Amino acid sequence: MQTYLERDLQALRAVENLADFRRLMRAACLRVGALLNQTELGRDVGIAQPQVHRFLNLMEASYQAIRLPAFSVNRTRRLIKAPKLYWSDTALAQHLAGEAEPRGAHLENLVLMDLLAWRDVQPRRPEVLYWRTATGLEVDFVIETPRRLLPVEVKAAGRLAPSDARGLEAFLGEYPDLADGALLLHDGADTFPLTRRVLAVPWWKVC
Repeated sequence: MQTYLERDLQALRAVENLADFRRLMRAACLRVGALLNQTELGRDVGIAQPQVHRFLNLMEASYQAIRLPAFSVNRTRRLIKAPKLYWSDTALAQHLAGEAEPRGAHLENLVLMDLLAWRDVQPRRPEVLYWRTATGLEVDFVIETPRRLLPVEVKAAGRLAPSDARGLEAFLGEYPDLADGALLLHDGADTFPLTRRVLAVPWWKVC
């Protein structure tokens, strides 16, 4: 963290107030996996929204923060909807947030980093996005290829119930012509059909 703040970041672009930048980094790490609200984030750390926007751009340009876009068939709407916030180093995010034990959001972050690494070596690079409805139904990740969609949910639990697939089933119902099935990645040991269209798989078997 010290090397990043005092050497790497300064080489990329001057930051006039490292204390503000450090506070924003920590606040961002507490919001891993959450929808990004720059106004709320700035209010919590006492930084004006334009400065928050600039600092987040610097974090993203220096490969620290990741803003995951929302899935929409209308690509213009993807640019308008709020992204979800992640961190490039899951362990560093947990450390900066001061959390002794990892949360479900940290497992989600870890899976995302593996998905992005896989995406970047594909000959025809797919998109990795998230999906959320106005009523709050959500799918952690949507892998979009030119012809198909694969929704993926992450649960930090070894015991699952069909209700854990509500978001996935809603997505499959919304896009029946583009998605045949879904994955629910969990931290248990077994692979099994959770519902007729949702396969539960240990996350470490696919990441």
